[in-house]
Amino acid sequence: MKSPAFYLLFSIYLLSISACSGQPHLSGTIELEEDSSWGSMIYLIDPGSWKGVGSSYVGTVVDSASIGPDGGFAFEELPIAEEPMLLQLAIQRVGERFPNRLDNEQPTTSNYFPLVWQDGEQVVITAEADRFQATFAIRNPTPRNAAMLELCNIRQAAFAEYLEAGSEESHEELLAEEDALLAFQSELMQFAEDSPHLLPALTAIRWVSIAGNYERIPEFLVKQAERWTAEEPEHPWVQQLAAVGDRRKLPVLVGDLLPDYPMPMLAGDTVSLHSLLGERLTLVDLWASWCGPCRVQNRNFLVPLWDKYHESGFQVVGYGLEASSKAWTRAIETDGAYRWPHASDLQGDDSPLFELLRLTTIPANFLLDAEGRVVAKNLHGEELMEYVRRVME
Repeated sequence: MKSPAFYLLFSIYLLSISACSGQPHLSGTIELEEDSSWGSMIYLIDPGSWKGVGSSYVGTVVDSASIGPDGGFAFEELPIAEEPMLLQLAIQRVGERFPNRLDNEQPTTSNYFPLVWQDGEQVVITAEADRFQATFAIRNPTPRNAAMLELCNIRQAAFAEYLEAGSEESHEELLAEEDALLAFQSELMQFAEDSPHLLPALTAIRWVSIAGNYERIPEFLVKQAERWTAEEPEHPWVQQLAAVGDRRKLPVLVGDLLPDYPMPMLAGDTVSLHSLLGERLTLVDLWASWCGPCRVQNRNFLVPLWDKYHESGFQVVGYGLEASSKAWTRAIETDGAYRWPHASDLQGDDSPLFELLRLTTIPANFLLDAEGRVVAKNLHGEELMEYVRRVME
């Protein structure tokens, strides 16, 4: 086994060979339109950590290169990388103060590309400034960078299909927008699950939620953390992923037993959640009187489901994220939700049940079997109707 000093000397040797031969290891051509609003520099950014991937103003600029009149550029100060490392190439508009700004608003026009770099490789890229990520290409890419290019294509296509049009701010459209986001995320999650390459997979996981919000998809995060911990336990980014994907810090997962919480009931008594379970299937609905989409779910879906299947063993249990008893009871009556039992601690956002379940977002729900084990989560609208039909009929 060769010593770390050997690899360091070998890396320096490779860099010196590159300098002497006049063939830079990372170079390419950026197409700039005449009178372009883009600057004439390209930056090489080290994200520093897994959470830094795709994050604006976080990474460290390790090198920069001028884009010549013909669009050509070459980096000269590449970091030593005995093992594959992820770097981000970025361009900035004229007047931008921060060279490490990364744009994720529209993937087709994102101003950066995550590239896998390792000592000894020769990487030649081309891209258009106005559509940097969408047009980014690598000559004869390594399998890791080929996977990164595939991931970018998937992200752009999924965004165009599910999110680009946006939606109106009606209560129904807010739920549709959440469904569209999940559909977009599902494409990236599938890539992460299928990819044999660590760094592209970790990039996909970050792109699933740049904000780091995995509340609606904790099962995916836990699965990825467990997978890569088994395959690459010493990698520092895997260790960071494992910390975020710790199931003890995430909302209750499918397959878990929902805690038997003491429910402060509308009638004034306190009963255990598990004592309220239906014989076959129970929907624990986490809602609020002030939540428009929640109220739509009550009227349009939960009332018809309860009316049709309650006698066959289907139960609904409501828990309100409420501060006002008056507003809560009025909403229950108005929506026709008086049919099923309701509980609330009447502590507003400081709900102890939400803290126990590690939730911050409503509407939310858990579908439980007769023992109180979670069989599905966060199904709404027609998807919820179909799931209950399938189980109950």
